[in-house]
Amino acid sequence: MDKETKLIQLRKEKINELKEGGINLYPNDFKPSCSIKTLKKIIEKKPDALGEKGDQFYMAGRMMAVNKMGKSSFVRFKDGSDQFQIYLQKDSLGDETYSLFKKLDIGDFIGVKGPLFQTRTGEWTLLAKEFRLLSKAVRPLPEKFHGIKDPEIRYRQRYLDLVINEDTRQIFIKRSKIVASMRRFFEEKGFMEVETPMMQPLAGGAEATPFKTWHNALGMELFLRIAPELYLKRLVIGGFEKVFEINRNFRNEGVSARHNPEFTMVEFYQAYADYEDLMDLTEEMFESIVTQISDSTIIEYQGHTIDFKKGWHRIPMIESLTKIGGIDPAIINDTELLLNFAREQNIHITKKDRHGKILTKLFDSLVEPRLIQPTFITGYPVEVSPLSRKNDDNPELTDRFELFIAGREIANGFSEINDPEDQYNRFLMQVRQRDEGNPEAHIMDSEYVEALEYGMPPTAGEGIGIDRLVMLLTNSSSIREVILFPHMKKNI
Repeated sequence: MDKETKLIQLRKEKINELKEGGINLYPNDFKPSCSIKTLKKIIEKKPDALGEKGDQFYMAGRMMAVNKMGKSSFVRFKDGSDQFQIYLQKDSLGDETYSLFKKLDIGDFIGVKGPLFQTRTGEWTLLAKEFRLLSKAVRPLPEKFHGIKDPEIRYRQRYLDLVINEDTRQIFIKRSKIVASMRRFFEEKGFMEVETPMMQPLAGGAEATPFKTWHNALGMELFLRIAPELYLKRLVIGGFEKVFEINRNFRNEGVSARHNPEFTMVEFYQAYADYEDLMDLTEEMFESIVTQISDSTIIEYQGHTIDFKKGWHRIPMIESLTKIGGIDPAIINDTELLLNFAREQNIHITKKDRHGKILTKLFDSLVEPRLIQPTFITGYPVEVSPLSRKNDDNPELTDRFELFIAGREIANGFSEINDPEDQYNRFLMQVRQRDEGNPEAHIMDSEYVEALEYGMPPTAGEGIGIDRLVMLLTNSSSIREVILFPHMKKNI
């Protein structure tokens, strides 16, 4: 029998003893008068009015540490906001209540009532006049001072990670603030928040492999969405000219430090705007969010100092390949020479790949990792941009950008195609790529083309990866650190 099993057995014996003594282990009638965070604010505002003869407070939380000293004890407990200290005396509580306390364990939830006082070291403490058990924990918490270091345990049992590791709690508190700040930004700019289907008859809006499911009542196959794009643009067609959705997307792809099969994005669309307008808007939004979260436009991320102040670099993809990627400008338009160059660099490219796809793969390997400061890469090839408007001066390229920070893609935006014939032909191009063996190529969506035929105003749209943004602003190296319950292999 291992140590944990023995501890669980001992706790079960205590539980049986408490039950036999008529103790309700899981009551539901105790109401705290305030949180620990609020209590500390009260102490800051009127410390002179507090004391043993002052106000009494009902407090509740989980016991995290106990220091027993015979007929008295100090207990450190925590609620969802902070930690505080309680002082219990046998003489004040009585033999029966104090005996109950001594049978409890770290991890149990308790409720107390009493006034405040300061210890000899000056620490404000609640003097327990009443004490109750609110919820008995059967399993012991991990040792407090060692915490939970094993990522496997932290991700699988995130609830324990949140109880023990304060750094983890702060990541998700900050994540909530980031999302709230983003939502306020869009609302202040006149965007309307909407919701679109997560189960779709066609998986569209991005190049990715979808998850499949089946709807019994309708008798049809459905797909978990890989992006909400085509539905959001239907809303623009319908007259909602500025919309956004904070959405969950699902892509049946590999798991890595930057990829989780279920992830969160914000997508937004604005009529009578182009991709350059969205780059300006993105700079403004990021500067606003970062300043609110970090009190500065500058953050530290994994050894890099990154500045989010407006005025970011904007570089066409072709230029980035020659100036940053080191490709000779003389070969940039020659497919065979680029293939030879890729082989020399050990970059996997096949002869089936069209010229634009080759350029994109070279960019991914040679340029993307070097883009540390916020940088917009513009002018993506048509072959890899099935939903982006062609550039008026060079129809081989599109009015599209991707935002890179700390060597990774954070956002993707473009001027939208509102010519239904052009969109239909782009879908046909993707269908051919699919027939040639690309399972992630976009499918033909004739219903969306039909919607475009009713007329869509000039529009620009963008998607931002919220998980990756949170990674940046919490200095997290892995996406699993910023997702409460990341997907894991089944624990056998």
